[in-house]
Amino acid sequence: MQKLTRDNLYTLEKYAEIRQTFRADVMRHKRSRRLPLGTNATLYFEDSMTMQYQVQEMLRIERIFEPAGIAEEIAAYNPLIPDGTNWKATFMIEFPDAEERAAMLKQLLHIENHVWMQIGDLPLLRPIADEDLERSDGEKTSAVHFLRFELSPQQIGALKDGAELAGGIDHANCQVEIRPVDNKVRNSLLKDLD
Repeated sequence: MQKLTRDNLYTLEKYAEIRQTFRADVMRHKRSRRLPLGTNATLYFEDSMTMQYQVQEMLRIERIFEPAGIAEEIAAYNPLIPDGTNWKATFMIEFPDAEERAAMLKQLLHIENHVWMQIGDLPLLRPIADEDLERSDGEKTSAVHFLRFELSPQQIGALKDGAELAGGIDHANCQVEIRPVDNKVRNSLLKDLD
């Protein structure tokens, strides 16, 4: 999958003109890249389009137009774009009530290591979590984690040949299994493996 360069980005002026339309396109696109894992956890699979939106928004908010600043934003977000043999996802634990969220983050310590995907009847695919920094402090986990699922050639081949995709969580305090993953999500994730 193509990484971002300055050539992929709109200038601040152009982005201001097209922002509403681009945002609507991105939100539509994201619907096919969202995998709810129960009622309070979600995997948001990232790609070039979702990361372009993140970069464009950061440039807009921070009024960044200098080449060095743009390069810094690109360097921060490019690692979240899949490399052709993996999926990269933002994993969010979502409890609207702040007190409930704080209590649950203590009960869900290390949940990021209990998220899984499965292709057909092949072994569970576990993510590499939070490569940029540790997000659990020994007492509680974070509400946001960044996950990388590395797929083997066998897993990629099976998915391309039509194998079912499943996902879930097997944490002691959170058990979820989604089988099969919706075809829109499956087809979108399949594109990340080209």
